[in-house]
Amino acid sequence: MPRMANTRVLQETAVRYFLEVVRCGSITKASEKLNVASSAVSRQIARLEEELGTPLFDRHARGTVPNAAGELLAAYALRMQLETERIGNELLALKGLRRGDVKIACNSGFAVHFVPTLVESFRRQHPGIHFGLSVGPSSEVVNRLLGGEADIGLLFTLSATRGVKVHHAQRAPIYAVMKPSHPLAASNQVTLSDVAAYPLAMSARKIAMRQLIDACCARKQLVIDPVFTSDSLEATISFVLAEGGIAFSAELPVRHLLAEGRLRAIPLRERDLSSFQLEVQTLAGRILPRAVQSFLDSLIAAIPGPPA
Repeated sequence: MPRMANTRVLQETAVRYFLEVVRCGSITKASEKLNVASSAVSRQIARLEEELGTPLFDRHARGTVPNAAGELLAAYALRMQLETERIGNELLALKGLRRGDVKIACNSGFAVHFVPTLVESFRRQHPGIHFGLSVGPSSEVVNRLLGGEADIGLLFTLSATRGVKVHHAQRAPIYAVMKPSHPLAASNQVTLSDVAAYPLAMSARKIAMRQLIDACCARKQLVIDPVFTSDSLEATISFVLAEGGIAFSAELPVRHLLAEGRLRAIPLRERDLSSFQLEVQTLAGRILPRAVQSFLDSLIAAIPGPPA
């Protein structure tokens, strides 16, 4: 008769350690993050595998990767962990404590003005809510959602992603951004060939916008040589404001600077650059805590419609 798995082990420390190993990709890194010895993490993983009667990881020289059973357990354990947190917050709300935590992950363009301004406005109405913001490229934003490290993802993307729910999506065309005094600032449209003649500030190659522009340039057999490169949109815009060059951006991250008259955003003529999309995402299948759902609604309402 096959052995029955001991499901009690799924509620214990072993699962917490297991999830951290999945997130970190190695027992050593997980032990550092958990602030426990590697041997303790290894023992808990071994206990899990023994109690469940199956290996959970494939061990490679480059790290520890969950196998099919490990992926199944990780999906279950993560949802149970998030649901436990949600119920705890809802119970506190029933007691009238009006508490909650909202974890946001976003691209750098949203982190300087849009998200902090929205958080400040939201907290005026709900001062008991606490926020955490992590910033990174789109792939990192999605990974934080899938790993339960973020509740809401706000990002620019080029393609659909499995495992996430898209609550809002709209096109986000890319503009050439420059000071009003720039020679091209009076143009109705420009091409990549036009802007290539001027000093350019561009995002790092791991950023989705840069990948789209590079692909467009390759099809046009156009060589663009940026004089300044950064994984921070704020840094590239600061370069433009200081040096008078050109950067690339969607409209929303720089809308406040456009309204102040400090920048001009000129549409790019290349149709290839119109496939960029702004999305608001959460983990698929998750029931959101009340605070997260409320802020999510406010976030979506605050996003202006796409340019005509």
